Amino acid sequence: MAEKLAVVPQPQEVKTGVRDPEIVAQALSKALADTYRLVFKTHAFHWNVEGPLFYGVHNLTEEQYENLFQAADDMAERIRALGALAPMTLRQIIADSVIEDADKPLNAREMVESLAKDHERAAHRLHALIELAEGRNDMVTGDLATERSAFHEKAAWMLRAIAA
Repeated sequence: MAEKLAVVPQPQEVKTGVRDPEIVAQALSKALADTYRLVFKTHAFHWNVEGPLFYGVHNLTEEQYENLFQAADDMAERIRALGALAPMTLRQIIADSVIEDADKPLNAREMVESLAKDHERAAHRLHALIELAEGRNDMVTGDLATERSAFHEKAAWMLRAIAA
């Protein structure tokens, strides 16, 4: 029984017709890192927003971090389906992400502007992933990245509308 609990995850070869699945998985891991960082940042702003925009920002960020958390799981499972290991350390998430923490406490307007920019960055990275994945015969990852990009583009729009 003890040896069954001592299995260490390893990358595996997959034969699904995806060319260079490790390259796709690496790019997807970077998008996952953005997603995971954005989960925390969005949740932190959700907890700490104050002022006249409180109710709208609080509710919108809750919807967004819940969506992002589920997306992170979907992306990690796709990475595993490609035969690679999903990120296993926060250090790797931070190093691979283009999302950055705020340097100081922000007001509600600054929070939504910061999140809007982050969603745009995430969408941009996902656009590149779509091209990479589809160029390697990986329509599944391309579809996942398209769905995630649409979410980020809509989230950025909604956040920019609040800040207007």
